[in-house]
This record gives sequence, structure tokens and C-alpha cells, in this order.
Amino acid sequence: QVQLVESGGGLVQAGGSLSLSCAASGSISGINAMGWYRQAPGKQRELVATIRSSGATYYADSVQGRFTISRDNAKNTVDLQMNSLKPEDTAVYYCYADRYLLGKWNNYWGQGTQVTVSS
Repeated sequence: QVQLVESGGGLVQAGGSLSLSCAASGSISGINAMGWYRQAPGKQRELVATIRSSGATYYADSVQGRFTISRDNAKNTVDLQMNSLKPEDTAVYYCYADRYLLGKWNNYWGQGTQVTVSS
């Protein structure tokens, strides 16, 4: 099993910055992608950014150019630097990891951390 623990988040004014961090522990061998999803009240969970073990990154259009994802494979951590935050970025942010194991993809989630951007 893989455990993901997020830190960071909080309250910030529009235009400000926040940083999120996620640490993976447990049976972490073979983890492929790590990243962040978010879920705003009344909305579906959506992908924010991911980074593969190769370093390849993907960003949602809504955060492209404002958010930066990074990963430390040695420390098994993934960070999300969020700049130029907007009120619409307000959501619970979830750390995510996946791994192909025993013939199927396995997804792992953190408990989530609240990000609130005031206007």
C-alpha cells in the first residue's frame, strides 16, 4: 500500500502564491505518475497537474503558466508551486499517485488539503 500525506495550503489573497507538498511512503516501488487533483464545492474532481517518473509534466489549461509541479524521486515527494492564484482556484487539493501492479493500474490518494483564495 502507498500512503500520501499532503502539507501546505491555506488562505491567500488573489494574486498571491502557495506551495503544496506531498510525501509518499509505504510500498512505493514502481510508482509512475504523481500529481495533484482538486475539487471545488459542488464540482467534480479535476486534474491539476501530473509528473511522471521520467519528469514529463502535464498541466490543466486553467493553471498552465501559473502552477509548477516538481518531483524528487529520491525523497518520494511531489510539490506544486501555485502563483497568481485566483478565487476559482479555491478547492480541496488531493495528492495522487499511480502504479501498474499485478496486471492493473492502482491509484492512490491523499486526504486533501484546503486552498482558499479570497478576492
